[in-house]
Amino acid sequence: MTEQPDRPDPRRLRASDDDRERVAQILHKAMGEGRITVTELEERLDQVYSAKTVGELEPVLSDLPETSVSAALQPMTPAQVRRPDDRIGGTPGSTTSIAIMSGAGRKGNWVVPPQHNSFAFWGGVEIDLRHARFAERYSTITAVAIMGGIDITVPDDVVVEVTGIGIMGAFETKDKNGAADTAPPDAPVVRVNGFAFWGGVEVRRVPRKDRRQLNG
Repeated sequence: MTEQPDRPDPRRLRASDDDRERVAQILHKAMGEGRITVTELEERLDQVYSAKTVGELEPVLSDLPETSVSAALQPMTPAQVRRPDDRIGGTPGSTTSIAIMSGAGRKGNWVVPPQHNSFAFWGGVEIDLRHARFAERYSTITAVAIMGGIDITVPDDVVVEVTGIGIMGAFETKDKNGAADTAPPDAPVVRVNGFAFWGGVEVRRVPRKDRRQLNG
């Protein structure tokens, strides 16, 4: 009788980018349900994106109800398979938006670069991503407001991660009524960092409206 070779421990298998994204989406949902804080989300996402094996993904889900890495990494059914997001790709647009005792804006059909730097001093900057495309799936907006304000509008079908700091000012996220808790698994990801000093940076998540209404 031929001996069957030992099957490798699933936890030692190498994790793929899709594996990491599925676990990341579960964590975003858990934060939306109030199970983990924004700080905990950031810490766990750092673990997820640095994980090399499936076993290294397990600790971030261990205290969430009815959740396991093995369930999260099950192959998707045909109904769950999504086409690549058609908003990703294109020539990057402006890398800066600066308002010094004035106003500046980035909105409409523009292509968000991988890194965009926004600065407001005694002025205001408005960044609107509802019509935007994204040069790459992951983008970072570094927002610095000094005695000024920066408003960033993000549709709810884009993942947004906010890690800025307010010093005698506010650096915050607000969800408009009707905004979904999570974005699709293949959605663009926007990370907003920076700081506000005697000023404010506000990231508003809004429901995705029909594009014909937005263009009207």
